[in-house]
Amino acid sequence: MVESAAVGLPHPDFGEGVTAVVVKDKAAEISEQPILKALEGRLAKFKLPKRVIFVENFPRDAMGKLQKNILRDRYAEIYAKKAKARG
Repeated sequence: MVESAAVGLPHPDFGEGVTAVVVKDKAAEISEQPILKALEGRLAKFKLPKRVIFVENFPRDAMGKLQKNILRDRYAEIYAKKAKARG
C-alpha cells in the first residue's frame, strides 16, 4: 500500500458509511478482505470501513493536498447501488 484515506459516503442504512480509498503499489497483491480483516479488533466496529476501494492515484490540488471532496463525489452512489440491488 502506498497511501490511503478514509471518507464518509452516504449509506441508506447507516446514514454514512466509512470507506477506505487505497493507492496500492503496482506490484502489491492485496485485496479488500485482508485489509478489512486486519482492521478488525483495532478499530471500534462503527469505525471499520464498509468497503475498500483501490485507485491508481488520489486527486490533489495545486499544492498537492488530497481532495477528499472529489473522492466523496466520485463514489457517492456506491452504497445506493447495493441498496437497489437488494430492494
